Amino acid sequence: VQLQASGGGLVQAGGSLRLSCEASGTISTINDMGWYRQAPGKQRESVATISSAGRSNYADSVKGRFTISRDSAKNTVYLQMTSLKPEDAAVYYCKADISTARYYYNFKPYWGPGTLVTVSS
Repeated sequence: VQLQASGGGLVQAGGSLRLSCEASGTISTINDMGWYRQAPGKQRESVATISSAGRSNYADSVKGRFTISRDSAKNTVYLQMTSLKPEDAAVYYCKADISTARYYYNFKPYWGPGTLVTVSS
């Protein structure tokens, strides 16, 4: 199983970016998917998560500005980021809880390699 994220880049404060992350490989079921970020010198933190039923949760710092969504048919999770602030700059990682077994569940977390988001003031 591999996760590949895309969509990071440089944007001015107040701008928008859309991140995408596709899971590929031997996948039976995907449970929660989410986005996390890590800024230099800081711990990795949860930004937004979405369940297989579409229920989402957001960090307080991004509520009202970021929207997470998923396309289960494409094994893909998205993060629409608007009104970006310099403090949103970080490496963004996607994560998915994936079961690869056919006749039972063996969920484990898989992480993408990260995509860099830079916000200029």
